[in-house]
Amino acid sequence: MESSLAGRRAAVTGGAQGIGYAIATTLLSRGAQVALWDRDKALMEEAAANLGAGARSVEVDVTNPESVAAAVAESKTQVGGIEILVNNAGIAGANATVWEYPHDEWRRVMDIDLNGVFYCCNAVAPVMIAQDYGRIVNIASIAGKEGNPNASAYSAAKAGVIALTKSLGKELADTGVRVNCVTPAAARTRIFDQMSQEHIDYMLSKIPMGRFVAVEEVAKMVAWLASDECAFSTGAVFDISGGRATY
Repeated sequence: MESSLAGRRAAVTGGAQGIGYAIATTLLSRGAQVALWDRDKALMEEAAANLGAGARSVEVDVTNPESVAAAVAESKTQVGGIEILVNNAGIAGANATVWEYPHDEWRRVMDIDLNGVFYCCNAVAPVMIAQDYGRIVNIASIAGKEGNPNASAYSAAKAGVIALTKSLGKELADTGVRVNCVTPAAARTRIFDQMSQEHIDYMLSKIPMGRFVAVEEVAKMVAWLASDECAFSTGAVFDISGGRATY
C-alpha cells in the first residue's frame, strides 16, 4: 500500500525536470499539493501545467537566501504552507582532476549543491518547528559516500549534504520534524549533459545491477520519507545505488 500524503503541502527544489519532476509527480499522485521551486521560470511553468491541479510554480534561486525566503512566503500563499521540503536542485559540475579544477566552477557547484540545501533548510526549519511537523528530504548521492574521481566538487558537496542532514536531524529529533537524505546512483537525466562520456561510463561500471537508477525509483523512496510512516528515522542516509554502496 502506498504512503498517503493527502492534504500535505510540499516544496521541491529543481522540480521542473529530472528527479525533481518525478518526485513532484509521485507526491501529487499520493494527495499532496506541490510547489515547484526552480530558477528556470519557463520550464517550471510548463512542468506545473503538465502536472495539473495541485502543482504550482515558484521562481527561486537557491543560492540566494533572500530569494529562498521569498519562495517560502510565496509557497504559503500558493499551496497554503510547507510540511514537506525536498532539496533536489543540483548540478554535476565539470569533470577534472582536483589540481585542474577551475576555482569558479568549484564555487558554483558548492553554492548550488550544498549552500542551496543549507539556505532552504535554514529558511524552512522554523516554519516546521512552529507547526511541530515536517519532513525534509535531501537528495545527496553515492558520490558523497565514495568520492568519484574527476568529480571532486560534486562529491564534496554531496558529502556535505549528508553531514548537514545528520546535524539537522539531531537538532530536530525532539520535535515533530524528520530530516533524512537519499544517496542515489546516477540517473539518466539532463545532468548527463554536463558530464563527459568517460565519466558516465565510469559511473555505470560501478553499479552491480548494471543499470542507472530510474527517477521513479528515487521518487518512491522520497515519498515514503516524506510521509507520516517515516516516524522513527531521522538524520539517516537511505541508499538507492543498485548495490554500489558498501556502507
